[in-house]
Amino acid sequence: MKRSNTLTRRRVGVALSVIATLGTLLATGAGAPAAGLAHSGKYPAGCPWMDTRKSADQRAKILLEHSTLGQKLRWLDEQSANSPAQTTFSGVTYPVQVACTPTVVYADGPDYVRGPAGVTVFPAQLALAGTWNDDLAYTKGKAQADEAFRAGKNVLLAPGISSSRTPLAGRTPEYLGEDSLLSGNLAAASIDGIQRGNKDQPVMAVVKHYIANEQELDRQTSSSNIDGRTLREVYDLPFAIAVDKSDPGGVMCSFNQVNGVYACENPIQNNLLKGEAGFDGYIVSDFGSVHTTAASLNNGLDQELNRPRFYTPANVEAALDAGQISMKEIDGAAFRVVRAYIKSGLFDHPLPATPSTTTSTPANKAVAQTVAEQGSVLLKNEGAVLPLAGGSKTIAVIGQTASNTPTDGVSAGTICAEGRNNSAACPNPVAPLDAITARAAKLGQTVTYSNGADPAAAAAVAQSADVAVVFGYAKQGEFADRTTLALDGNGDALIDAVAAANPNTVVVLETGTATTMPWLANVKGVMEAWYPGDQQGNAIARLLYGDVDFTGRLPMTFPKSLADTPTNTPAQYPGVFADGSTTRPAGSTAIRQVNYTEGLKVGYKWYDSQNIEPLFPFGYGLSYTTFDYKNVKVTPRLHGNRGTVTVTVDVRNTGIRTGTATPQLYLTLPSSTGEPGKRLVGYDKVTLKPGQSTKVQLTIDASSPDRPLSFWNTATHAWDTAPGTYQLQVGASSRDLPLASSFTIA
Repeated sequence: MKRSNTLTRRRVGVALSVIATLGTLLATGAGAPAAGLAHSGKYPAGCPWMDTRKSADQRAKILLEHSTLGQKLRWLDEQSANSPAQTTFSGVTYPVQVACTPTVVYADGPDYVRGPAGVTVFPAQLALAGTWNDDLAYTKGKAQADEAFRAGKNVLLAPGISSSRTPLAGRTPEYLGEDSLLSGNLAAASIDGIQRGNKDQPVMAVVKHYIANEQELDRQTSSSNIDGRTLREVYDLPFAIAVDKSDPGGVMCSFNQVNGVYACENPIQNNLLKGEAGFDGYIVSDFGSVHTTAASLNNGLDQELNRPRFYTPANVEAALDAGQISMKEIDGAAFRVVRAYIKSGLFDHPLPATPSTTTSTPANKAVAQTVAEQGSVLLKNEGAVLPLAGGSKTIAVIGQTASNTPTDGVSAGTICAEGRNNSAACPNPVAPLDAITARAAKLGQTVTYSNGADPAAAAAVAQSADVAVVFGYAKQGEFADRTTLALDGNGDALIDAVAAANPNTVVVLETGTATTMPWLANVKGVMEAWYPGDQQGNAIARLLYGDVDFTGRLPMTFPKSLADTPTNTPAQYPGVFADGSTTRPAGSTAIRQVNYTEGLKVGYKWYDSQNIEPLFPFGYGLSYTTFDYKNVKVTPRLHGNRGTVTVTVDVRNTGIRTGTATPQLYLTLPSSTGEPGKRLVGYDKVTLKPGQSTKVQLTIDASSPDRPLSFWNTATHAWDTAPGTYQLQVGASSRDLPLASSFTIA
């Protein structure tokens, strides 16, 4: 599985346009698409847009040619577009929609299908990012879409992309890490899994949140102030990669302003997303992120989420009459929505008449467990304290989140997924305590437990055991940022107390971001499990006992302190008001100014360029075995700024058990470009038996959407490739790169 910038996602399954054979003619009418009819070229009378012999473009054009202005305007609002049999929405009345249009139901779902009962709660997206495994991202997207459709949802507002500018950002766990290539690749694979993975059960993906949506604090009343180069190279780039390597039906614009203009009415939607990136789907707002009618429609917003407020027929027609918009904008927006729905298969495959309330399956739970296993990262394993299958006789398990029995309202369900409290969404996960107890019993081991509410009592339990496994957690999610990188529930003090009582202490972290680990030197083992989903216990037990190898790698840098992070001044985060204060004046609706003055120095590029030693670097992760990297060879086939550079390296398992390496390729551009540090340009995952070696090949393609050889030239306002020497490094993480080479562009 090679994941360089040349990769085009392998399409698994069949195209959504290949559908069932001829069925029985159904009665036509608004909201009653004829399932199985159009699939052989026949379609209901009066519905020529149901002819699947025609392209999605042709079908959308035909439908709109048969529509009145009022019927076109229905597509510009989520509720009126998606409920064709209904005519009134929050007091706003529309004409009856044309016949044969589908019922469409949106569901939030960056991590799992939120809302319906009986679904699989997959791990947080940050755990998926920790897998560095695009094929698994596809499989997870496919499983999630399967459950969405059967639960009566055929659009997933997923996946999410950000650049993890600050580890305090509330929604960090629902995004895919700090690197553009990694997050863009994983997002593309997820989109393909959602949209292409399930024949006859089509679900459309809507990627979010575009753009520079990097904090929850004042997200609706803040401006992300960014220079044009940084906007393109850091914040737009992962979206551009995802759009190029997949084909999402929609993109959701964000709440915040960008350089003083709200994202959903910002020209960057047309200029960057639809223009430079070539996105041809539709843009939908976040809930409440629309502030105007004409400006939004003119600058690329196609559909308003939820009820009509600014995109009501009255508002749009008034803007049309005033000359603020033209029919071109209305027709264009309606066309993009209709085409996306048709292209995604929503017109040709109606949702089930009775949605299932038990969509989770053993197969999908197995996918969730695999994501939890492969996304967890082993950060420390001193003296081979892990795996636990050695001579330990008594295992002390400590911590509230290890058990399904709540302590002060905290249990395994609390950290099941992103959010402040997920117990309702995840009422009965496989608890780590239960899974560890069952696994220990197979070896004749004894497990004791303390909930950790009393550190002294927990220390006493730990002292009487051979090994202590202590769980630390931090809740994080939408609506609020974190204010610290410390653990919740006095977790750092608990770990200190347990480590003082037992020299063989292993820490299991369940967080949605980095944490600073002041106790790190006093414990022998640390694993980061993120928010591990409803199969968390099985995954954690299998990892701790060595039934599977640790293959996860960090998708974000773990700093030693908040002071070391890129956003370490008030003007950068949380942002300031006109008087320079970070505190919002009482009753004020002023816009918080968040200045992205760190520029390109985001994530590991900041730590590299500033020579700051992180606690754990981007790409880091231990295994139960060891690997050696040798014999790097570079073969440039470049003609100016076109062509490829092929890099090969020998990777060998030097340990005593089978394991998986994640070779990573980084590139440093010539100093004339002003690029800080290096950039990830390729990666792979290879599983090797003891002593086995393989040659890994990674290819840098100059024309790839991640623009590996390019920088944004502010003088020419274009992507450019500088002449000079390009330095290549290969290794196991962004700070463990034993091999180096170079090539020159004349």
